[in-house]
Amino acid sequence: MSNPIHLVCPHCDAVNRLPPERLADGGRCGQCHRALFDGHPFALSQAGFERHATRNDIPLVIDFWAAWCGPCKMMAPAFEAAAARLEPRARLAKVNTEAEQGLAMRFGIRSIPTLAIFVGGQERARQAGAMDTDTIVRWVESNL
Repeated sequence: MSNPIHLVCPHCDAVNRLPPERLADGGRCGQCHRALFDGHPFALSQAGFERHATRNDIPLVIDFWAAWCGPCKMMAPAFEAAAARLEPRARLAKVNTEAEQGLAMRFGIRSIPTLAIFVGGQERARQAGAMDTDTIVRWVESNL
């Protein structure tokens, strides 16, 4: 049996350990007992960012967006569909740049929507502009 993979619960932020061979099964959080993967992006706040970016052993893909942004609204269903296709190989999250201005400033988000991939707490790739589902999936896969 290989070393367990650490996964942060998108519901309660608890760090869970899961054998890699069980990753496709998804698993449930040991603390809140909810599914570790549900095929949907989750809302990420500044308070939970460090834990999710540094403690997940799978890549974290973030959509930086705002409610007033037309292209963000157009891309939202595509990002939702991409989550269903990319989990459990990646965790998808959304950061509302209006509510989480500190994160937007920290990462120099100048245009939205902007997607960023984090691995081990470090930004690995970034892409600004709205994309369809297939393009999001291809972009993520090409940067992993």
